[in-house]
Amino acid sequence: MKFILDNWYLILIALISGALLLVPMIKGASAGSLSTAQAIQLINREKAVVIDVCEPDEFAAGHVKGAKNVPLGQLEEKLPQVVKNKALPVILVCAKGPRANRAVGVAKKLGYDNAQALAGGLVAWRDASLPVEKA
Repeated sequence: MKFILDNWYLILIALISGALLLVPMIKGASAGSLSTAQAIQLINREKAVVIDVCEPDEFAAGHVKGAKNVPLGQLEEKLPQVVKNKALPVILVCAKGPRANRAVGVAKKLGYDNAQALAGGLVAWRDASLPVEKA
């Protein structure tokens, strides 16, 4: 007990540094796992399929060029029809990222082990000045 009282500042520093090490891991888990640059590499080098999980009206307003629209609510039934090869990388995109993160769980449950969400969603894609098309 005397050690703890005499060295409280060292214990505090250890706890704070441990918490700071966890922040990027927690932030990365909620923000999507794939940057726009990594997505471009997957599309160009490994023929990744881009799936937009937004609703049809959002998809029509603007989406990643070449993306296929499969709304999140229909993903479980329609993804196997849209992407027949489960070995291909699948990039899931929504407006800002949260729906795409949920979609990754659905895709992985269906056997798409290379499914990843685009960090920041369509907003990040546009911010990187990458091509967007409207339906």
